[in-house]
Amino acid sequence: MKTIEKSLLGVLSLLMVACGSAEKSNTENTQEPQEPKVSGVEVTYNTDATEMKGYIAYDENMEGKRPGILVVHEWWGHNDYVRERADMLAQQGYVAIAVDMYGEGKQAGHPDDAGKFAGEVFANLDEAKARFDAALETLKNDPHVDASQIAAIGYCFGGSVVLSMADAGYDLDAVAAFHAGLDLPIPPSKDIKAKILVANGADDPFVPAASVASYRAAMDSVGADYKYVAYDGAVHAYTSQQADALGEEFNLPLAYNADADKASWNELMMLLQEIFNK
Repeated sequence: MKTIEKSLLGVLSLLMVACGSAEKSNTENTQEPQEPKVSGVEVTYNTDATEMKGYIAYDENMEGKRPGILVVHEWWGHNDYVRERADMLAQQGYVAIAVDMYGEGKQAGHPDDAGKFAGEVFANLDEAKARFDAALETLKNDPHVDASQIAAIGYCFGGSVVLSMADAGYDLDAVAAFHAGLDLPIPPSKDIKAKILVANGADDPFVPAASVASYRAAMDSVGADYKYVAYDGAVHAYTSQQADALGEEFNLPLAYNADADKASWNELMMLLQEIFNK
């Protein structure tokens, strides 16, 4: 009888251990993912000629390396808006660097200054590439970034920058440009490696129909993988909630368009998910 009792106790002990392990496993498997906790860090990086002041955003609660995205500012310079977009990308599970293409974190307070700063960048393409390269290396060296998965996006001037870098053959997985000028300092070529999204306002006076037609013809001629979207009723700077006030202050055709802003962001999310298999 004692032998039978010992055997029964042994079986019961095993069952209890097994059930406990199963309960623990089920608890682990059903644990809900943590809400994103975005952390933003200011960074300084350099070319031989210029010191840049950027900003890197990432989700502290996310483990492992993830794709990195460069975000290039409007012609106003590296401001809160470009950092907000970096934060938005971090909330989606990416690491984003808000790039400084003017150097020293310089910002324009007037369209005349903005035009001057942007013109200086495009007038010296070697230095422009060096600044982009420096931001790219800073992003790739971040410990949270998978350096084999890199994209770039830009707004207004920044959109023209990222399209130009794609045209130059930079090793980028995806490039997206929003309300971007299309008369680029570096034209489309067969060197393009990135899948490209251009999301502009259909009524943007800074991007005339002839410019769009020329750009699309050039992209088609080199067999580029791209998508061009034009939002009816949207004008320049349609993604920026500051556009209306700036347009009024400087008598410029700028206006925020909530529908186009949301639609273009969704287009970006679909592109990134497709490219990075998220």
